[in-house]
Amino acid sequence: MQEPAITPELIASHGLKPDEYELILEIIGREPTFTELGIFSAMWNEHCSYKSSKKWLRTLPTDGPQVICGPGENAGIVDIGDGDAVVFKMESHNHPSYIEPYQGAATGVGGILRDVFTMGARPIAAMNSLSFGEPSHPKTRQLVNGVVEGIGGYGNCFGVPTVGGEVRFHPAYNGNCLVNAFAAGLAKTDSIFYSAASGIGMPVVYLGAKTGRDGVGGATMASAEFDDTIEEKRPTVQVGDPFTEKRLMEATLELMQTGAVISIQDMGAAGLTCSAVEMGDKGKLGVKLKLEDVPQREANMTAYEMMLSESQERMLMVLNPALEAEARAVFEKWDLDFAIVGETIAEDRFLIMHNNEVKADLPLSPLSGRAPEYDRPWVETPAAEPLADVPQIDPIDGLKALISSPNYAGKQWVYEQYDTMVMADSARLPGLGAGIIRVHGTDKKLAFTSDVTPRYVRANPFEGGKQAVAEAWRNLCAVGAKPLATTDNLNFGNPEKPEIMGQFVGAIKGIGEAVAALDMPIVSGNVSLYNETDGSGILPTPTIGAVGLIAAGEDPIVGEAREGHVALVIGTTTGHLGQSALLAEVFNREDGDAPHVDLAAEKATGDFIRANRDLIKACTDLSDGGLALAAFEMAEAAGVGVHLDSDDTATLFGEDQARYLVACNFDQAEALMIAAGQAGVTVESVGRFTGSDVTMGHSTAPLDELSAIFRSGFADAVA
Repeated sequence: MQEPAITPELIASHGLKPDEYELILEIIGREPTFTELGIFSAMWNEHCSYKSSKKWLRTLPTDGPQVICGPGENAGIVDIGDGDAVVFKMESHNHPSYIEPYQGAATGVGGILRDVFTMGARPIAAMNSLSFGEPSHPKTRQLVNGVVEGIGGYGNCFGVPTVGGEVRFHPAYNGNCLVNAFAAGLAKTDSIFYSAASGIGMPVVYLGAKTGRDGVGGATMASAEFDDTIEEKRPTVQVGDPFTEKRLMEATLELMQTGAVISIQDMGAAGLTCSAVEMGDKGKLGVKLKLEDVPQREANMTAYEMMLSESQERMLMVLNPALEAEARAVFEKWDLDFAIVGETIAEDRFLIMHNNEVKADLPLSPLSGRAPEYDRPWVETPAAEPLADVPQIDPIDGLKALISSPNYAGKQWVYEQYDTMVMADSARLPGLGAGIIRVHGTDKKLAFTSDVTPRYVRANPFEGGKQAVAEAWRNLCAVGAKPLATTDNLNFGNPEKPEIMGQFVGAIKGIGEAVAALDMPIVSGNVSLYNETDGSGILPTPTIGAVGLIAAGEDPIVGEAREGHVALVIGTTTGHLGQSALLAEVFNREDGDAPHVDLAAEKATGDFIRANRDLIKACTDLSDGGLALAAFEMAEAAGVGVHLDSDDTATLFGEDQARYLVACNFDQAEALMIAAGQAGVTVESVGRFTGSDVTMGHSTAPLDELSAIFRSGFADAVA
């Protein structure tokens, strides 16, 4: 088959800038072949090389005594004691999900699960963070239904519980939805597997499903803006099979017990190319591949197609040759392909053969180590204008506006499509804050949460970045979990625009300061840039996924409010309404500054909640919608009314940080106030849980009426 000529148009279509192509010529000293051009394109695109973000990612705190493995591997690993470790990561599948919602979201789940079990961990929990355009946009309903169905279809069949997540709507996502997938698994600290190849002449083994043409060029597509050619990109979306992935996981974990695995890497973005290069580069070895030995499900596949295919449910392994028979038997038992497709070599060389013809012969280390790295120009986001006056409103009218919006209505329509109980270790289901999973066979529990408030980040990237971490901290503390570490999914627009790069830099600085102050290092993550369509970008959305530990002998805080409970706010209320949910949903305004985050106060209030868990019956953090929304949600979950003393708009709907709403008995409330005085933490009695109405000051409505609005608002908008 005649390969196309290397033209400026072909180079540009591979996402390579002219100066990047000149660097390729400098490295290899000649014109690349078509396959070599594809390999460079795959390794040097934004999605794989982080060329616009590496400089700033290096500034993030990634270490701590609890960290076993930080960024750079398939997932991060944190010690949870007794020889146990939690392995977790969050990753985006934004562009594919916009083009083909079901498969884009489904394969996002599949990819993040592989990142976890590739390291020797059995997945125990999944979450997702989803951002869509306004509900009235003609594409939104299709996207929401397709994405939610894809997440449920893959995760449910694979058999991992979805324990939490978030869904938001905003016109800025009309042209680019965000699908961020999180997975966590459990491993033994002495049975962790890494991707660095070692040993010369070791067999390189292809594992799992066969290679097809789906997903060819997917990573390059994910590193570009969208325009009116979007429908032509549909073939770049991968197709997933969760039942094959389930078999692949069981086979991989069984294989790891044989001692045959020297190193292992899942085939995700850029497929065979990226997995082989990363294994070789980390081990300072070269790799030789014979593509005719790659299992293929389509006829007449070219070297280019095989190297860039992103077919799902595939792994690459460096094998101990003495145990080849045992390893092969495992995969044959699970009815999966096991094929030796190459070997490690001493030279720094990436040699690709196809039917005895050289298709690529490149120095290997520059594919990773000499990828362009940019110090993009950036401008700081201007300070927000002071907030104009916000008129007083009837509190019940304000609450109704929030709970009827799909942003703040109950998300049952979403999470009831997910299996939340599979594996029978779920201790807290979605919809109530952080999810909780029991560590099987122990008295320990892990809590999981995902958080970001994009309108804060747009108004003030530094404070918005801090707030995303702080809210994750609060969600974990609110269930009694000690926060351990975080993963990030940094979703932004075009980094070549200085104002967008300024948002990224500001958010990174805020995130870095917060994870350092709260001892929640970033151990893994993903950057998704170029989330723009026709020049219009998303809200900056640096999602923070966080994991916390409820140690053996500690009880989680998972109770409900009851008749007669006192309502207390832990933390200081000033009534900050800038960038609030109330402004957006009631007044259609997005003005003022984001709330500023006092990290010392966050630490003090979070530590106080955990230390006094025995006095607390129910707890939630205060964030979007302030006290009014938090009190309603706590009352609605328990089926009991609530009476808040204040009818002041700022007091009820302000979004000051470092605050929690607590329900407890009267004598426990007294004890909490004494303990708060000793700890230097502010506590205020704001009302009580009682009756069957929601009352704020002199404004009241039946809980049942409000509950019906809350439980139908989401489905009414998107179903």
